Amino acid sequence: MAKSKTSHICQSCGAEHSKWMGQCSRCGEWNTIVEELIQAPSKTPAWQAGSAASKASANAKVKVRSIRDTEIIQRPRLSTNDEEFDRVLGGGIVAGSVVLIGGEPGIGKSTLMLQTALNISKKCLYVSGEESEEQVQMRAQRIGIKNEECYLLTATNTQEIFKQISLNQPEFIVLDSIQTLHSEVIDSAPGSVSQIRQCSAELIQFAKETATPIFLIGHITKDGQLAGPKLLEHMVDTVLQFEGDRHHVYRLLRSHKNRFGATHEIGIYEMNGEGMRPVANPSEILISERDSDLSGNAIAATLEGIRPMLVEVQALCSTAVYGTPQRSTTGFDARRLNMLLAVLEKRSGFRLGTKDVFLNITGGIRVDDPAIDLAVIAAILSSNEDIALSPKLCFAAEVGLSGELRPVARVEQRISEAQKLGYEEIVISSHSKLGKEKFAIKLISCGKVEEVFQHLFG
Repeated sequence: MAKSKTSHICQSCGAEHSKWMGQCSRCGEWNTIVEELIQAPSKTPAWQAGSAASKASANAKVKVRSIRDTEIIQRPRLSTNDEEFDRVLGGGIVAGSVVLIGGEPGIGKSTLMLQTALNISKKCLYVSGEESEEQVQMRAQRIGIKNEECYLLTATNTQEIFKQISLNQPEFIVLDSIQTLHSEVIDSAPGSVSQIRQCSAELIQFAKETATPIFLIGHITKDGQLAGPKLLEHMVDTVLQFEGDRHHVYRLLRSHKNRFGATHEIGIYEMNGEGMRPVANPSEILISERDSDLSGNAIAATLEGIRPMLVEVQALCSTAVYGTPQRSTTGFDARRLNMLLAVLEKRSGFRLGTKDVFLNITGGIRVDDPAIDLAVIAAILSSNEDIALSPKLCFAAEVGLSGELRPVARVEQRISEAQKLGYEEIVISSHSKLGKEKFAIKLISCGKVEEVFQHLFG
């Protein structure tokens, strides 16, 4: 019989302690240490127990091979039939990869993965540990079933799941969610650090030895971090974050870790009654339609990964009623806004110290590209002067602490995107390095914020 022992484990960071303590010595969180019963794992993996694969694995001899002599099996990436999803994954799903996707409750994680399972052209198994078969079927009918080889399993025991996998032999697996699974090897509650670690290890071993891609849906904590031990993010191949504003219909799929692709790509979706609709041209939806020219609006040419897109920046400056002016942002770093206001105050002579400043990025998205700095300043000055900017004008430049305009990466792609969407002028840094390509859009090169102000307001 396998030996067992008890250990006190922090449910926040996964650190083990010899006794219970009120505060974790590693992460500093309070009341997160729980006593768990830990049993020695079986030598035979759970997915191989009782199968012919276990005998083959037992007879196999472990050998050290030269890296030059290692056999490489070329397997093409599996397409999800979703251009946005494939772009974030780096061109498709790699065989044997394990992908962890997290997000807030109700943001659409289960809908996105069920839609992927229903659209992919492979035999798929969707394992639901949170919803009944009727609930999943209702969502599937609403989304539309395109893959007739998509099968549903409602179970939380990993041994039972591997048994059904061996019977059906799926080529693509989705598990919703990793926090609901439990293994008989560990005698602790589902969602605990030990259970998440054990279940993930079993799934990853199965994926690597059978070349079956697995998608895991994960919960997040109140701090926005993926629930469970941080080790889970190191174990999987790809970590995706599904995010968005509950008050908007648009959702963003970001890659925080990807062993088989870039981590700066994003996918944009529109959530409607039929599921998640991929947005091919995000610039058109992120710029609001206005019947009349309004002050405080500016268009920024930004980049998300290799995708250029235009976003609208809205600013409002008003006289401060209280002693301390307010600084509020939505979709933009508040510390960055304070820095830009200090540059306008110190370097350019604009008296904004007694003004309340509110900033908003339309569409419910968050932008971290420094090329949006000039558009933020233009929107603030437009609101402060109460003069509307030209609707055919956009901006692409970073603002330094001396008030100078700094060049941004891949400025030619930004210019081409603005030209494609019908803009007539774009303000860039005078130090930007451009190729020999000729643009139909008018390029306005400026070196300082004062020059931009003179061009906009005379």
